[in-house]
Amino acid sequence: MIDCETEISQGRRFAFGQNWHQFGQLVDEERITSARRSLELALGTTDLTGRTFLDIGCGSGLFSLAAVRMGARVRSFDYDPDSVRTTQKLREEFAPDTDWSVCCASILDPDFVKRQGKADIVYSWGVLHHTGSLWKAMDAACGLVAPGGTLFVSIYNDQGLESRVWTEVKRRYNQSGPLARRLLLSGSVLYLSRNYPARALLNVARGRGPASGAVPRARGMSRKHDLVDWVGGYPFEVATPEEVFSFCRERAFELRHLKTCRGGLGCNEFVFTLGARADG
Repeated sequence: MIDCETEISQGRRFAFGQNWHQFGQLVDEERITSARRSLELALGTTDLTGRTFLDIGCGSGLFSLAAVRMGARVRSFDYDPDSVRTTQKLREEFAPDTDWSVCCASILDPDFVKRQGKADIVYSWGVLHHTGSLWKAMDAACGLVAPGGTLFVSIYNDQGLESRVWTEVKRRYNQSGPLARRLLLSGSVLYLSRNYPARALLNVARGRGPASGAVPRARGMSRKHDLVDWVGGYPFEVATPEEVFSFCRERAFELRHLKTCRGGLGCNEFVFTLGARADG
């Protein structure tokens, strides 16, 4: 199995961990609070005391930390070593004496998955579509949910031809040098500026202005880092809400919460509960 750093050097994968490392330096109590509130809203509770929370593709570790703050016992893992290091640093800074483990692993590694116990909440926001094998990753994630437990995932929306074009942009970004990447980023900004002032988005790309990352977005995120993640995020797969719903329903999951991107660019967010049929 080719490792993450080799895939990045070969232009086959975006350096998600480097982007998360930069974002991790912005994490503060305001962003943690925003992340926690988004979890509370989707999960329908403010208290996870005594519950296990598995974070697949933990990125910066922000949402693992939010779950810890809600009382959960947390296990986090990510395929990218830089993401793991960033999450470990966040744990050391904000939650050093808590029940929170972090390791480097892939959801596509069947041996690793077999060693994992079931979790009350399996969380993977904006991750499974970057594995290179979306439905295999979804199946593995579903298999890690305890009976009666919760699956919380977000998957990029399928926009048909536009999604295919973005796939090519992302592929070229990762196979290009610094100058070509800047051009692709600027071109993408101009395209995305159809519904947003072009000058403001260009400032975001350059790390300037109030929208560049200093002011938290929804979920405590950063517009600048989300933009770079969007343009460079490869591998890249998409699915319609109906496809995700049908896939999970076949595995005895019942939809509890849905937040779509209204047919546009971005992620559709799903919260499922594993129903009684899962026991047999």
